[in-house]
Amino acid sequence: MLENDNPVIEPPGTNPEQPRIPQEYPKKNITARKVDTVDNIQELGATTIPTAKTNIHVMTIIGQVEGHMILPPQNKTTKYEHIMPQLVAIEQNPEIEGLLLLLNTVGGDVEAGLAIAEMISSMSKPSVSIVLGGGHSIGVPIAVSATYSFIVESATMTIHPIRLTGLVIGAPSSFDYLEKMQDRVNKFVVDHSSISERKWKDLLFRTGELSRDIGTSVIGKDAISYGIINEIGGLSQAQAKLNELIRIQKESKGLKQ
Repeated sequence: MLENDNPVIEPPGTNPEQPRIPQEYPKKNITARKVDTVDNIQELGATTIPTAKTNIHVMTIIGQVEGHMILPPQNKTTKYEHIMPQLVAIEQNPEIEGLLLLLNTVGGDVEAGLAIAEMISSMSKPSVSIVLGGGHSIGVPIAVSATYSFIVESATMTIHPIRLTGLVIGAPSSFDYLEKMQDRVNKFVVDHSSISERKWKDLLFRTGELSRDIGTSVIGKDAISYGIINEIGGLSQAQAKLNELIRIQKESKGLKQ
């Protein structure tokens, strides 16, 4: 048998006696397609899925409203510096005709919450809020800032005076500041809901429940009877109401023109 210095090597699989070696194909990189969606979820709590085009923008206020101080990473937060630019964009975008606001919040920074509430109430486009789970503390002004408000039957709203944690300077001006801040919250809620100032303050300073450092807990139907929220309802009712408000606004603009 002659030896060949350059033996012919048959490709795998052509020789029946040679075992077939499975050919490896490069895997498709699908990570890049998910980057935008993952970033939106992590940073803004929003996603473009589903991608159906709509004239209603959905915004969520969940966890704790984060203000000037960054909260610990284990806290579920709504950052007001993310919410406020979105509200401006909604107001400027002609394709968006209404805002649907979903709330499940324990409250948080008073100034940040009031800033969000003031922006929502000053929008020219109609808005509808739904309290899901809870709309506590500064979540109450945010809930009533919408054009029309709903609450699900099982949701609760905790009403209590403004409180501070940490080091407080023990000076008369500190207490004056707290009192003025409380007056701002009181005035906003009374002006943007049907509750009377007397009833609101009665809920605010009800000592029987405040002794347990909870505040007055108001459940779904009670929030309606007190005049804080407009109606009991969920997603379908809120969307139907928002579409009605959009239609009314379009008709009023047509009459003016």
